[in-house]
Amino acid sequence: MSPTLPDSAPRRVDGIDLLRGVSIVLVVLHHVNLHMAFANLSFAGWLPKPWARILFWNGQNGVLIFFAVSGFLITTNARRRWGSLERPRLREFYLLRAVRILPLLLVVLAVLSALHLAGARDFVITPSQCSLTRAVVAALVFHVNALESAVGYLPANWDVLWSLAVEEVFYLGLPLACLLLRRQRWIVAALLMLVAVAPLARVHYGNSLWAEYGYLCRMDAISFGCLAAIAAPRLITRARLLRNLAGLGLALMLFSLVVIRWWHLPEELRWFLRLGLDDSTFPLGVALLLPWLTANAGRLGWPSAPLCWFGRNSYEVYLTHMFVASWGIQFFIAGHWTVGWSPFAYLLWLALAGALGALVARSFSEPINRNLRHRLGIL
Repeated sequence: MSPTLPDSAPRRVDGIDLLRGVSIVLVVLHHVNLHMAFANLSFAGWLPKPWARILFWNGQNGVLIFFAVSGFLITTNARRRWGSLERPRLREFYLLRAVRILPLLLVVLAVLSALHLAGARDFVITPSQCSLTRAVVAALVFHVNALESAVGYLPANWDVLWSLAVEEVFYLGLPLACLLLRRQRWIVAALLMLVAVAPLARVHYGNSLWAEYGYLCRMDAISFGCLAAIAAPRLITRARLLRNLAGLGLALMLFSLVVIRWWHLPEELRWFLRLGLDDSTFPLGVALLLPWLTANAGRLGWPSAPLCWFGRNSYEVYLTHMFVASWGIQFFIAGHWTVGWSPFAYLLWLALAGALGALVARSFSEPINRNLRHRLGIL
């Protein structure tokens, strides 16, 4: 298929939905397996260790995919709306983020608070960590990551809010930086600075949680996506270059998954890890792939349909999947199911997490998003 210029109105791209589907499936499988491992019911031990690492311990790369895709889409849509990044409309930008993020976040926080107060297993915040009020405030002002770096992992759905903190702080600053810098070359320079600083932040961390969850530690992934969106219009008519960049992107993703996750780097290449570059490789690969996916925006067909379905509901699945993981595993234990049944349980909970996310999207997120945008005049 030959590349085509994107039209003025945003549209879904199957390839990008596929990437988001891969990202959320990796996250769900990671969390399901983690809980199963705590209960000594994981079937990851049945698989060769490299395959188990790729399938069940790759949630972080799943989040990095989502960061890069998010940066690409938000930058692309901002350029469609306003013609360039140099003239952002602050009110419109922030309202668009708010109507997309806050309604479901507020509902999830209300449910989590009720479960905590009811003493529901796996949903109670340990008093020695922090109070419920402190956790709710951290979620609302986007610093769950900072809170966890100080007090340790929070339970269930509280923990997944760390990535929302990184993402939304980035987007709080992005339009202000664009307005201040006023030239695309300076915006690009600022994004490249975040790319350069992130590996340094990861290796000079205060603790291991901050290296994993810190703001600067993860903003390179979002910046890669933004840079890819800025470069895309110049690349869109250069089909061979787009293909070559996409091939390089896939190679970098495979390098991160196979060489780093599977084989591990040999000693002579350990400098790559010491410089913190291992966690930059994967999102860079994703970003290099995104312009080609956008230019070749045809339908992928039925083999990719399940992952595209997950991708279309990825935000809803991400915020709600721990309800399925936690209660599903409690049911598994209470029913005295043996580890031989665990492969079927993994598939069942993955399907239920997707179904719950899709239900929430169709019945709540999408209708309220449309309604609020109509009322606020930001269609």
